[in-house]
Amino acid sequence: MKKMRLLFLYFLGSFIWIYGSNYFLTHFVPTSFDYLFERVKEIFYIIITGGIFYFFILNKEELDTTKEEEKRLSTLINSMVDFVNFKDGDGRWIQANEFGLKLFQLENVDYRGKKDSELAQFSEFYSEELRYCETSDEETWVNGKVTRCEEVIPLPDGTYKTFDTVKVPLFHEDGSREGLVIIGRDITEKKNMAKLLAESQQQYKSLFEYSPDILYMIDLNWVVTNLNPQFEKVTGYSRDKVIGQSINRLLTPDIKEYISCYFTSVLTDKETATFEVEYPHANGNLLTLQCTALPITIDGEIAGITGYCIDVTTLRQTEERLRRTEKLSVVGELSASVAHEIRNPLTSLKGFVQLLQMEDQSHQYYYQIMLDELNRINHIVGELLLLAKPQHIKFTKMGIQKILQDVISLLSVEASLYNVQIMSNFPANHLLLECEPNQLKQLFINIIKNSIEATKSGGSIWISVEQIENNQVSITIKDNGCGISKDRLEKSRRTFLFFKGQRDWFRFNGQLQNCPITRREHPFCK
Repeated sequence: MKKMRLLFLYFLGSFIWIYGSNYFLTHFVPTSFDYLFERVKEIFYIIITGGIFYFFILNKEELDTTKEEEKRLSTLINSMVDFVNFKDGDGRWIQANEFGLKLFQLENVDYRGKKDSELAQFSEFYSEELRYCETSDEETWVNGKVTRCEEVIPLPDGTYKTFDTVKVPLFHEDGSREGLVIIGRDITEKKNMAKLLAESQQQYKSLFEYSPDILYMIDLNWVVTNLNPQFEKVTGYSRDKVIGQSINRLLTPDIKEYISCYFTSVLTDKETATFEVEYPHANGNLLTLQCTALPITIDGEIAGITGYCIDVTTLRQTEERLRRTEKLSVVGELSASVAHEIRNPLTSLKGFVQLLQMEDQSHQYYYQIMLDELNRINHIVGELLLLAKPQHIKFTKMGIQKILQDVISLLSVEASLYNVQIMSNFPANHLLLECEPNQLKQLFINIIKNSIEATKSGGSIWISVEQIENNQVSITIKDNGCGISKDRLEKSRRTFLFFKGQRDWFRFNGQLQNCPITRREHPFCK
């Protein structure tokens, strides 16, 4: 329609020019100038016509180029998933992409040339947000530089979208406002992912930090990369000093060799491995740790080993005690059976000794020792029965010299067979102890017999008793035997026991008993 109008104006102007110039030539130009005027008129018409055509053709090309650029720009911004808006220096909308129009519910509104406050009346839901845009734009103009901020836009369904908005102010050379470019990128999903990641990291951190078990991480170079605080509580070692260290430096060779085979299996087979290892506590005690190891896989590639360790020391000790209890139960039943069988011939022997004691007055001392030892055997048999049914130990007062004299008399014959002399040195005053005499006798018999067996032919054993305090007695059993070999000495534990005039406990062969004394260290002392 515009082209037809221009064509009509062109023809109208041409007719006016032709008839007007002819009228002027006929009535006002002298005849002598007719030819010259005709030529000038024609040349002028050609120049004017050519200029008009050139102007329209050039303008059309520029117009077409501008339209093409506008079309490309429109295609570009409409294809963007960001909100794009161009405004002039007065804040009027020049162009916006489809995403932005749809976001603010302005799809069917002629927005060009209108300000945000004017567009607010066409979008009831976003009227407040559009009015706020003018305030935000003004802040950008005042700052005079590119501004960036996060804007939260509500949606009709009750949810929200977060936009990372960038506003670029444009100025003329004289400093006046030329335009404003606004680009808003939807970062809602990114923010949600960041929030989920933060929550996941917090959950992982809580699980890692507050787990009741030891959690560890090791890289492919066998370097400890992380440990949770439970490591310090269980082992007593500072985790800060362990993290960053190689397990080759932290573990003994035997433990390292034992664990490395499991770790290698995890890295090779990509499967979980479970094993138990004994690890020393910082205080010297031995811990039993039940460990689980599994590979750390990132993008299908193994990046290290992680796992956890459970302290099962108490559990294993309880299981061991239970096994010992079961063994003791079996031993108790066997002991009861043996004890009943021993008591029958023992009764006969005791009867014959008592008969000899009545008939032979010259050996009363030896008969009495025999009766005492038979009574002690009977008591030992009774203790075998107590294995099946333990009872409380009964204490009586008895002189320590009397107990030792009985033991020396009993073992003197055996000492003579080994060509060993037993010498004693006891105080004159009687030292009474509240004790269980038969158990003390058994203790001294074991120690002195060990000395006899350890002493070479012609050697001596010295037994002395000394009251060192009002309620303490020291008993020394000394020999000049070969001593204890280094191998057996390492397995022995040195135990010092002292007699006291009160009930104290000592450990003998793993069994708690009353009446502590100093005793010589021998292989039977476990």
